[in-house]
Amino acid sequence: MVTMPKETVMAIEAYRSQAKLLVKSYLFAGPFVAYTSVLGGVVACKVVHPLYNLIYMSWGVSSLHAIFITALSLYFVFWSDLFSDKVHTGYVTLRSSPLSIFGLVVSVGYFLADLGMILWFYPSLGGMEYVSSVLSVVHHCLSARAVAYSMLSGEGQLYTYMCLISEVTMPEINMRWYEASTAYLVNGVLIFLFWLIARVMLFFYIFYHINMHFDHVGGSVLHMRWFGCMEVVMVPSSLFIMNLMWFAKIIKGLMKTLAKRQ
Repeated sequence: MVTMPKETVMAIEAYRSQAKLLVKSYLFAGPFVAYTSVLGGVVACKVVHPLYNLIYMSWGVSSLHAIFITALSLYFVFWSDLFSDKVHTGYVTLRSSPLSIFGLVVSVGYFLADLGMILWFYPSLGGMEYVSSVLSVVHHCLSARAVAYSMLSGEGQLYTYMCLISEVTMPEINMRWYEASTAYLVNGVLIFLFWLIARVMLFFYIFYHINMHFDHVGGSVLHMRWFGCMEVVMVPSSLFIMNLMWFAKIIKGLMKTLAKRQ
């Protein structure tokens, strides 16, 4: 076993302390969280984009963002005490933390950067087939605006993270180009199952939770600003309608694939 000199160990500890101080005093400091997160999201998207061709042209920005934001969303919605009615008092619709703000603004950076890449590199990324109709552009614009408002105002972050769980479907969607018979079919089934759970059934839970906390002492939606109240109702509803429209296409495509294998 190799033992490092005492001076080296002390130097490493000093750098580690400085790094922790930087993160605490700057990166996660209230006034700088938004700017740091947006910059990080945009830079990450820009760095990963050239790797599209190296990672089968699919495991790119949206897949990395999906993994990050899905994990963070699941943590905040189901495991963190931040939005728990049992641990905290006060309005759940008005709670936030530096980490929750950080996650939301990384998503804002992703949505803006991804939308910019779609338009900037048109038609080299597949033209209108890559854009996947007007719905995809509307989805990105709606998501970026809603997430940005939640981050800047500190309102409705719980419901924002609930909606962001639906990003779990993106890695499977990004692999739909791989048309090897068995893998393509398995991927299609996974898309169907994940979409059903995360983009259909989950939204019923979101609507139920909003209804239960609409005018409740533990988390009143009505205690938000009027624009926040509108966002909490309109954004999940709009996303749910688009998800149902896409889900109908997924079912149609899956049935077509299964019919070819018979």
